[in-house]
Amino acid sequence: MSENLPCWICCQLGAREHYAIPRALHQVGQLAHLITDAWILPQSPLNQLPQSLFANLRDRFHPDLTQASVQAFTGSLIRFELAQRLQKTSEWKRIIARNSWFQQKAIQRLKTITLPLNSRPILFAYSYAALELFRYAKIRGWYTILGQIDPGLVEETFVQAEYAKYPTYQPNWQSAPSHYWTYWEEECLLADRVVVNSPWSSQSLQQAGVSAKKIDIIPLAYEPPDAALDFVRVYPPRFSAQRPLRVLFLGQIILRKGIVALLKAADLLCHQPIEFWLVGSPGIDEQAKINKHIRYLGAVPRRATAHYYKRADVFLFPTLSDGFGLTQLEAQAWKLPIIASRFCGEVVKDQVNGIMLPEVSGEAIAQALEFCLYNPQQLQSFSREATDMSMFSLSQLHQHLQSLAHAIG
Repeated sequence: MSENLPCWICCQLGAREHYAIPRALHQVGQLAHLITDAWILPQSPLNQLPQSLFANLRDRFHPDLTQASVQAFTGSLIRFELAQRLQKTSEWKRIIARNSWFQQKAIQRLKTITLPLNSRPILFAYSYAALELFRYAKIRGWYTILGQIDPGLVEETFVQAEYAKYPTYQPNWQSAPSHYWTYWEEECLLADRVVVNSPWSSQSLQQAGVSAKKIDIIPLAYEPPDAALDFVRVYPPRFSAQRPLRVLFLGQIILRKGIVALLKAADLLCHQPIEFWLVGSPGIDEQAKINKHIRYLGAVPRRATAHYYKRADVFLFPTLSDGFGLTQLEAQAWKLPIIASRFCGEVVKDQVNGIMLPEVSGEAIAQALEFCLYNPQQLQSFSREATDMSMFSLSQLHQHLQSLAHAIG
C-alpha cells in the first residue's frame, strides 16, 4: 500500500467499466480488496455455459486483477438468479433484491477482512447498491465514495416523459418505485464524495439536491484494443445504393437511448442510400421495427463489437440521458466519427470529430446524417481528428482518484 494515502475497498456489483477503478488502484498498490458478485477465472467450467444462460458471467474477470485480493460470491449469485427466474419476479423487484443480496454478502465479507493498522480506508461502491455498505462503513469511521452510474432522478424524469409520449414502443415499461429513490438520496447523504462521469450528470445531481461541493467529475477510463491503434479509416468518394452510408447504433434498443428519434430519422431518409445497423438487446415492440433500411443485429459479446466499429461510417448516439456513454470512446478508438446528443459525456467536439445534435429528434438526426451522406470527405476529416485516448487512460483515472483521496483524507 502507498504509505501516505488510505487504502481502498471497492464493492462492485457487475463488471462496470471493465473494473477500471479497482484496476487503476491495484496498479499503484492502493487496492486493499475488490468485493464483487461474480469472478470467473478463464479455466472455470462456467465459461462453457451456453451463451443464453448467464451470458454476462463470461465478462466477470480481468487479467489486470489476477494478483489482487478479489472476493466474490459466484455460486450464491447463480442460485439467486435461478430463484428469481423460478419465482418470475418483476424486473424492479429483481433489481432491488439483487442490490440487497449483494450488499448483505459484501458486509459479511467486510467483517472478515484485515486492514492495515491505524488505517481509515475508503469504501467505494456504485449507486443503488451502496446504502447498507455506507451505513456499515460510517459506523466504523471509514471514508465513503459513491460512484454515480447515471444522472439519477433527473434522468428518470426524462425517461418517464418519453414513455408517456410513446407508450406503445415499450408497453411493459415501469418506472422505479419511490423507495428506490429514497434509498439513493440516503446514499448521497452518507457519501463523503460522489463521483460522476460527466458535467451532464453533475448538473442533474445538483438539480436533484446533491451538494455541488461533494461532486467530483471523473471521466470513464478506456483502453483501446491494440488492433485499433494503427487502424486507418477510408471513405469512398461518394455513397450510393451499392455502397450506402453505414450508420451504427450500439447499445440497448430502448427509448432512453433515443431510439424513437432514430426510427423517425430512418423513415425520413428512407429514399437515401443509408443503412442503419442496430447492435444490442431489443427492447421495443416489434411493430416499431419495420423499415427495410434498418438491420437489427441483436446483442453481441463485447469482444465482437470491433467488427461493427471497423465497418461502420458513423456512430449514432442520440441518448436522452447517459452518465457518459462508453461506446463513444470505443467508437473513437476505431476513428469512427460520432453524432451524439449533449446529454452524456463530452467526447464529441462539434464539427471536429463529429456532430453534436441540437436536440434529440428525428429531424435533427436526419439533417446530421444527410450532411455526412453528401460530405464523405468531412467524415474523413472527422476520423483523423478522433479523440486522444490517453485522456482516458488508467493512469489518468488514478491521478483523479489520488486527488480525491487527498481531498477527503
